[in-house]
Amino acid sequence: MTALTDPYATGDIVVRLKDKQWHDLGGGTRFKLLRCNMQTGEWVIYVHMTAGATFAPHRHLSDSEYYVTRGELLYDVGSAPEGTYGYEPLGSVHHEARCEVDTEMLFFGHGAVVYTGENGELRFILDNEFLRDVASGALEADVS
Repeated sequence: MTALTDPYATGDIVVRLKDKQWHDLGGGTRFKLLRCNMQTGEWVIYVHMTAGATFAPHRHLSDSEYYVTRGELLYDVGSAPEGTYGYEPLGSVHHEARCEVDTEMLFFGHGAVVYTGENGELRFILDNEFLRDVASGALEADVS
């Protein structure tokens, strides 16, 4: 039987945020892995961005959802202050995502997000496997 707190479980999961450890995504961003389904590709993370942290340009290969619990996320489509729910449909492209104050959010990924460089070249794919590898220490990341 899988433990209820196992983020890779395929059944019920019960997670206390305070019991999860932080994992570094680089550039002032870190996350706590809450769920990482290796069969469906879905993942859920709790994100903390320090003031000035950024996300590199990226494209969503599936839809995503988030809820800002503290601070304010600023990106192409506008401002998402504390208490904001956001939905990002498949194919969404974000050239800029950043915060000017410490910001935290609950993020639900339903699949992969492709991060690109200045000239549109592929830098990396953030998906369930990427998050698993960062959380296990097998991979270092820099989403900025």
